[in-house]
Amino acid sequence: MSWAGKLLRVNLTNGTVASEPLRMDWAKQYLGSRGLASKYLVEEIDPKVDPLSPDNKIIWSTGPLTGTMASTGGRYTVVTKGPLTGAIACSNSGGYWGAELKMAGWDMVIFEGKSPKPVYLSIENDVAELKDASHLWGKSVWDTEKTIKATHQDPLARVSSIGAAGENLVLFAAVVNDLHRAAGRSGVGAVMGSKNLKAVVVRGTKGVGNLVNPKEFMRVTAEKKKILAENGVTGVGLPAMGTQVLMSVINEVGALPTRNHRDVQFEGAGDIGAEAMGRPRTAPGSDGKKPLVTNQACFGCTIACGRIQKIDQNHFTVENKPQYWGASGGLEYEAAWALGAANGVNDLDTLQYANVLCNEHGMDPITFGATIGAVMELYEMGVLTKEQIGIDAKFGSAQALAYFAEITAKGEGFGKEIGQGSKRLTAKYGHPDLSMSVKGQEFPAYDGRGIQGIGLAYATSNRGACHLRGYTIAFQCARHLCRGRLRRSL
Repeated sequence: MSWAGKLLRVNLTNGTVASEPLRMDWAKQYLGSRGLASKYLVEEIDPKVDPLSPDNKIIWSTGPLTGTMASTGGRYTVVTKGPLTGAIACSNSGGYWGAELKMAGWDMVIFEGKSPKPVYLSIENDVAELKDASHLWGKSVWDTEKTIKATHQDPLARVSSIGAAGENLVLFAAVVNDLHRAAGRSGVGAVMGSKNLKAVVVRGTKGVGNLVNPKEFMRVTAEKKKILAENGVTGVGLPAMGTQVLMSVINEVGALPTRNHRDVQFEGAGDIGAEAMGRPRTAPGSDGKKPLVTNQACFGCTIACGRIQKIDQNHFTVENKPQYWGASGGLEYEAAWALGAANGVNDLDTLQYANVLCNEHGMDPITFGATIGAVMELYEMGVLTKEQIGIDAKFGSAQALAYFAEITAKGEGFGKEIGQGSKRLTAKYGHPDLSMSVKGQEFPAYDGRGIQGIGLAYATSNRGACHLRGYTIAFQCARHLCRGRLRRSL
C-alpha cells in the first residue's frame, strides 16, 4: 500500500491553497478512499448543512492502491453531502485522474467555502494554485478539458470537471474526468457547481513510492492479475462485451426493471445489449457498421471493460451535428438500462446519443434515465401533457428520450424539473409512488423483486439506492445462469 502522506486544503472563499499532513491514523483505521474521505467529511461539516451552501465541503480522495500496478488502481472517490439525497454522497471514477493525483504527491484534495467567481485548481507536482475559470464557465466537459490542456500546453494533464449540469445545479450532476469516466451518482457535480469550481487539473511526474514491501507487493499483484485473467468474467466476458454482458443475463432472470418498473423483462433487451453493440446495423438507411469500435482500459487495469462506441451518422439524433460523429465513450450496462429498458426504448443509437450528452454535460445517466421513466408514466396517465413537457413522451419514444437529454443538462423548459430527480418531480405532480428510489436516489439496473438480495442492499445503503453497497447479483445469478449465458454469448 502507498500513501503520499499529505493533502491539499483549498479555501475557495479566501482563494487559498495549503498543504497539510494526511491523518495517517485515520488512513489506517478507515479503509480506502471512501472510508478515509468519509471520516474527514463527517468530522468537518455539520450534518444538517445545506448540500449546496458554502458550508458544505467536497473531497477528491485516492486510496492506498491508487497509482500502483494493482488492477483497477486508477480509481478515485468524490465525497460530499449530496443534494439529491441529503445524505453522504460517495461517487468513484476510473480513468487516469486518480493515479495522476497520487503521482503528483497528493492523497486528497479538500475544497471548502465558495469562490466569488468561477475558478479551477491547477496541480503540477508540488505546485498548486487556483486559476480564473470565467472563460470556461458555460463550456462542456469536452471543451473544458481541451481548453485546459491547451492552456497548460500539456496533453498528458488530467482533468476532472463539470459541464452544464453541474453549473445549473442539476441534482444528479456528475464530475467527469478523461472525457467519459465519471463520479456519477448523488449530485457531486452540483456541489462543485455551487462552489463556482469548474475543474481540477493535475499533472504528476513523481511516481508512487512509500510501498512497505515493493517486491512482495509486485508478487501478490501479479498473482491476483493472473486470477483475473483466468476468470471467465474478468478475463473473457468483460473484455469482450463490457458490463453490457449483463443486459441479456438480467433480462432472462426476470430482474430487468422495465418502463419505470412496471415490468421485470424488456422485449427489446436484445436490441440494446452487448450482442447488439457488436453486430453490424441492419436498419434501412443505416451505415451497416457495428456500433462498437473497441474496448478501453483505465489506468493499470488488465480487464479493459470500457467501451468506445460510434453513432450512425445517418441517425436522426446526430443529423447536422458533426461534433457527435466520432467515436466516444460507449454504453455501460447501467446507462443502457436506464436510458433504454427503464423507458421502453430499444434504439441503440438513441441510447448512445443520450449517453454522450450525459458525458459531455456531466450528468448521471442512471438517475436521468430513471426520472424519464417516471415522466413517461405520468404522461401515459394523463398527469403530464405534451404542452407541459414539449413532446409526445409515451414509453418507447426514442425522440422523447433524445429531447429530454438535450434540455435537462441545460436547464431549459421542462428539463428544469427533470433535473430535480424523480422523487421531487413525482411528488410535485401528486404521485410520489412513481419514484423508484431510496432516500431520493433512483434504483439502478436490478429489480429487487427478481433479485431480493439487491433489494435489501438498496434499502440499507447510506447513499440511497445503489448496486455498489452490497452486490448480491453475482452470487444470486451466477450459479444457474450467468456462466451459461457467457458461454453462449462468446
